[in-house]
Amino acid sequence: MNPLIEPVLDWYAASARDLPWRRPGTSPWSVMVSEFMLQQTPVSRVLPVHEAWLERWPTPAAFAAEPSGEAVRAWGRLGYPRRALRLHACAVTITAEHGGEVPDTYEALRALPGVGDYTAAAIASFAFGRRHAVLDTNVRRVLGRAVAGVEFPSPSVTRAERDLAESLVPDDGPEVWAVAVMELGALVCTASSPACGTCPVSAACAWTRAGRPAYDGPARKVQTYAGTDRQCRGRLLAVLRDADGPVRRARLEAVWADVPQRERALASLLDDGLVVQEGQLFALPG
Repeated sequence: MNPLIEPVLDWYAASARDLPWRRPGTSPWSVMVSEFMLQQTPVSRVLPVHEAWLERWPTPAAFAAEPSGEAVRAWGRLGYPRRALRLHACAVTITAEHGGEVPDTYEALRALPGVGDYTAAAIASFAFGRRHAVLDTNVRRVLGRAVAGVEFPSPSVTRAERDLAESLVPDDGPEVWAVAVMELGALVCTASSPACGTCPVSAACAWTRAGRPAYDGPARKVQTYAGTDRQCRGRLLAVLRDADGPVRRARLEAVWADVPQRERALASLLDDGLVVQEGQLFALPG
């Protein structure tokens, strides 16, 4: 066994957060919902929405029976609302083709609409204990520092990086290892303020031993929000989520003054299927 594994597992056993999708007996559907919601969204924002979601739609079939517009409405302000439509499409497919049960293999999960490599591996591992390398941003950062000795990994996953991650997955309890490394990256080996003094693998960390050299790779993307088309889209969607029915264009015009940007954002919402139009009326999809 790699010497990194035991210290990380011991740390996780003592320090893991109590999250509903990690509790014993949680459903695969709960895990799937959490994975869709957690993409680029902090845990603190996901928790209340995830709880309300599972209360309203405890199974894929219950969710699939609702219009996709209700998915967008319930998604609220989590951001990236196309995820809600993709999750709804998954629920419809699961209900129609898998007897209402979330499939338990990477291959079957990967075939669902909107499910990529990471999400399929995460659900297969966390919900069913399958042996997969689950490579999210946190895991990549931990392995990049501890093994490769770099502050941040490359912008895209490399073959060498995937081979390394797969070689570390233990045969026993692979799902615990996957979530433990992820948790270490979220709580200790963070992007901006790594707590190396409390890290369980600091003594063996290649980056720490090298003096924590600064990242010298390609420029890293810095996300902005204020004034962007994404913020404009969010404002327009908020109007429709809060409305009792279709709204007129004037209601949308009132929340964003920049006309070209507003029209561009509205057109993109229509193209994405997040908004439907009938004449001069706009609404969430039925």
